[in-house]
Amino acid sequence: MYGLWKPRVLGAWKVPATGPVILAVNHSHNIDGPMVIGVAPRPSHFLVKKEAFVGPLGPFMRAVGQLEVDRSTADRTAITQALAVLENGGVLGIFPEGTRGEGDFASLRAGLSYFAVRSGAPIVPVAVLGSSEKRGRLIKGLPPLRRRVDVVFGDPFEAGDGSGRRTRKALDEATERIQKQLAAHLENARRLTGR
Repeated sequence: MYGLWKPRVLGAWKVPATGPVILAVNHSHNIDGPMVIGVAPRPSHFLVKKEAFVGPLGPFMRAVGQLEVDRSTADRTAITQALAVLENGGVLGIFPEGTRGEGDFASLRAGLSYFAVRSGAPIVPVAVLGSSEKRGRLIKGLPPLRRRVDVVFGDPFEAGDGSGRRTRKALDEATERIQKQLAAHLENARRLTGR
């Protein structure tokens, strides 16, 4: 990432140095995941749509620890692998909106709250800004080479209410808390970076 663009990383020290952590990343461009993987202070395992595991990219992504997920169903294999990452004290990366979009955390899917409540792992919000502002001249699908992309890590927070409940109501309440925290982080990140 540092060879192609100019990442500016803010708040990486906020990611706990040990223990399970979930990185909740906004998603407005294809490079957002690789950018966070490249600049995060700890190795991370992202849940990535199965459609990305094509050709020679598939074996490479599996070899570097990325997790293939079928978004059309409750993918039990991906869920088991993601929980194992957290149980082993690793870092799980999730795009809580489920797909690329405005990257504003406006609509969250239930996966993030499920993993956070089930594992008890803290969530670190991550805002990637500048990846979708302008198209490159050489490769239209990528930001211009050497363009600055900001990656802002936020303060870790707990998603659960402390009760340990895993009911549908508890997950819905956790999703609401998470959405407020992520939206506040994104607003703060935009203020810090001027984007």
